Amino acid sequence: MPWVILTVLVTGLSWVLDLAGLPSPVLFGSLAAGLGYALIAPRVPEIPAVAFTTGQAVLGASIGATLEPGTLTSLRADWLPVLLSCLVTLLLSVGAGYLLRLRPGVSTATGVFSMVAGGASGIVAIARDLGADDRVVAVVQYLRVLIILVGMPLVVQVVFRPDDTGSFTFDPEPVPPLWHGLAIAALALLIGLPLARFLPLPAGALLFPLIVAAVLTGTGVFAGSVPGWLENLGFALIGLQVGLRFTRESVKAVASVLPAATLAILALIVVSAGTGVLLARATGQSLLDGYLATTPGGLYAVLATAVGSGSDVTFVLMVQIARLFVMLFTAPLLARLIR
Repeated sequence: MPWVILTVLVTGLSWVLDLAGLPSPVLFGSLAAGLGYALIAPRVPEIPAVAFTTGQAVLGASIGATLEPGTLTSLRADWLPVLLSCLVTLLLSVGAGYLLRLRPGVSTATGVFSMVAGGASGIVAIARDLGADDRVVAVVQYLRVLIILVGMPLVVQVVFRPDDTGSFTFDPEPVPPLWHGLAIAALALLIGLPLARFLPLPAGALLFPLIVAAVLTGTGVFAGSVPGWLENLGFALIGLQVGLRFTRESVKAVASVLPAATLAILALIVVSAGTGVLLARATGQSLLDGYLATTPGGLYAVLATAVGSGSDVTFVLMVQIARLFVMLFTAPLLARLIR
C-alpha cells in the first residue's frame, strides 16, 4: 500500500509540475511526494541502495547521450573564454556555498553543493556520495532553478529589450530506433556500474555510465538518447530516495536556511550576469547571448528564451553544456578538497 500511494503521488505531482513548465518535473514531483509522505505517514518505506544506484546510472547515461560532436567542434575557436567563464561560475558558486555554510547546521560540503550552478539534477543525485546533506542540496538547488525561471523573462525584456523575434526552423531528421536508446542505457549500466564498483571514485555510479554513453553516441556506435520513460524512472528513484529521508526536524533546518540561500542565489545570478558581459566581449557575441550562456541553471528555459529573442542558440547551448560537464566532473574533486 505505501508504494501504491507513492506511485499515485509521484504521477499526480509530476503531471502538475509538467503542466507548470518546470524542468525535471518527475524528479521534483517524486521529491515532493516522498517529502509529503515522510512527514505524514507513520511508517516510511526504504528504497534499496541498488535502486538509488540504478537511478544515478540512468541519469548519467541520459546526460552522456546528449553529448553532440558538433557542439564540441564549435568550442575550438572560443574554448578559452568559455572554459574561463565556466571556471569563474564554479568559483562564484563555491564562494556562495562557503557563505551559506555560515548558517548553523550547514556543513561546508552541503553549502557548496547547494550553490553549485549547473546540472541541478546530477548534483542532487550525487550529493550524498559527496558528503553533503542531499535534503538541503535538493531544496536549495531547485529554489535556484525556480528563481531563474520566474525572473528570466522579466530580465530579458526590461534589461536587454530584444528588438525582434528570432525565427527558428526545424529540419526533421529520421528518428533513431527505440532500441538504440535502450542499448545506450543498457551498455552504460553494464559497463559503467562495474567500473564504479572497482574504481573508488566518488559519484562513480553517475560519472562512469555518463562516460560510456558519451563514447557510444559520440563515436556514432549508436544514435539517439535514453528513452524518456526510463529517464523518468531514474528521476523518480532519486527523488523518492531524497524525499523519503526528510523528517520534521530536517524540514525545520532547511526552512531556516532558505532566506540566506535566496540572497546567495540572487547574488550569484547578478555576478554571473557580469561574467556573461565579459564572455560576450571576448567572443563577439551580444550581451543577451552572454547573459543567457552564463545563467546559472534552468537550461530548458534558457534555450527557449534564446530562441524567442533571436539569440545565438548554438553559442548559448555550447556554453551551458560545457558548464554542465565541468560542474559534474569537478564535483568529486571539490568533495575531496573540502574533506
